[in-house]
Amino acid sequence: MTSKDIVKGFYESDLAKDDNVLSYFHKDCELKWNSSKGYTKLDFQGIKHMLEGVQKSYHSFKYRLSHLLEDENIITARYTIYATAIERPKKEDALAHFISIWEVKDSKLYRGFEISQLADSSSESLNSYAEIKV
Repeated sequence: MTSKDIVKGFYESDLAKDDNVLSYFHKDCELKWNSSKGYTKLDFQGIKHMLEGVQKSYHSFKYRLSHLLEDENIITARYTIYATAIERPKKEDALAHFISIWEVKDSKLYRGFEISQLADSSSESLNSYAEIKV
């Protein structure tokens, strides 16, 4: 399995339903995330805690990829996260747009760098993802 296949497998999962999603992460992983709320640095335990929160809060939590680029063991992904909250199980909302860069080591997500921006309601913003196939 290539590094791109590993990252794509992760982004094809539903974080709210997949009990094995943590298996994608290296035990020594690190994620550095710049969001509209500031900078966050997570290790394996921090990612585990974040995923547990997602599973408690959402009925579904899915990625819709628009780009997935590979350069040896470095994978860059562009995507939007769509989620269905427990409180509104019939309404899926776009939460945020991301660009992530992952280094894969030992067939696991090892070093991650993310930049995110809250999703807006413009059709241009949301529809652009459907036009590109990964």
